[in-house]
Amino acid sequence: MDVSQANQECTEVIDRLGDAVISERRFFEDVLVGVIGRGHVLLEDVPGTGKTLTARSIADALGLSFSRIQFTPDLLPSDVTGTHIYNEGDGSFEFTEGPIFANIVLADEINRAPPKTQAALLEAMEEGQVTVAGETRPLPKPFFVIATQNPVEQEGTFPLPEAQVDRFLVKTSLGYPDADGEVELLSRRANRETMSPSVERVFEREHVEALRRVPESVRTDPDLLEYIVEITRKTRTDGRVEIGVSPRGTQRLFEAARAYAALRGSEFVTPDDIKRVAQPVCAHRLVLTPDATVNDVDKSQIIDSVLESVPVPTVE
Repeated sequence: MDVSQANQECTEVIDRLGDAVISERRFFEDVLVGVIGRGHVLLEDVPGTGKTLTARSIADALGLSFSRIQFTPDLLPSDVTGTHIYNEGDGSFEFTEGPIFANIVLADEINRAPPKTQAALLEAMEEGQVTVAGETRPLPKPFFVIATQNPVEQEGTFPLPEAQVDRFLVKTSLGYPDADGEVELLSRRANRETMSPSVERVFEREHVEALRRVPESVRTDPDLLEYIVEITRKTRTDGRVEIGVSPRGTQRLFEAARAYAALRGSEFVTPDDIKRVAQPVCAHRLVLTPDATVNDVDKSQIIDSVLESVPVPTVE
């Protein structure tokens, strides 16, 4: 698959998603950057904005298996990864796969699970495998986590460890639709009998793997590599930031920029591609100083100021 074909198919997927979920195209692009860039996506939104519908619709459009895990304070690691069950017939223990064994896993309200359970998900996200009773089992390919968290409820929640937050390639949100969007939402609901809309399949699972290989062919000039490094290093010297973007985050910014270039059908990365993905890729990786936290400093403003301060290279 070449970048032109990748652009056509991503456009079709976005169109299908737009038929089911009321949101801006930018949001769908962010999620697809996660898919194409071999990463995971964290959605932070208030309830009722369509997070679950988005995850299910992406699975339907890409022809992938889908599983939803409702994270709760009493959720155990085995509830996610699976467990061994005793077979009385032959006196042996058989492994029963948990809901993590799917192509697309919706980790709903991930910050409600205790740290031990979140740690079980960490191995799956980073290695594409889980270890149960000392035995490592590979997860289906492709494997992709869409996690959600509620920004307004704090009671009964556990903050995500920085190590886990760093595993998410993209953090984004749907936000509330505008007035016209909500009217469209009601019109669509009035014209169907089911509560939730369905999305037509665009291509098969094997096709998704081919799509994820396309960014490897996208060219990035050496000047742009230096530009990416300068952006992430600048976050580490900002007075409002205690911990800036890690070297892993630098790699993720590079991968996301190539994925976005492929999504729009370009064979090379431009400075605008890097700027476009800098917010969803970098902002959530920042750890603010106590003073900045007390003063409610917006992480996105820090990324904006960094982008303004770093000279943009000229690429022919």
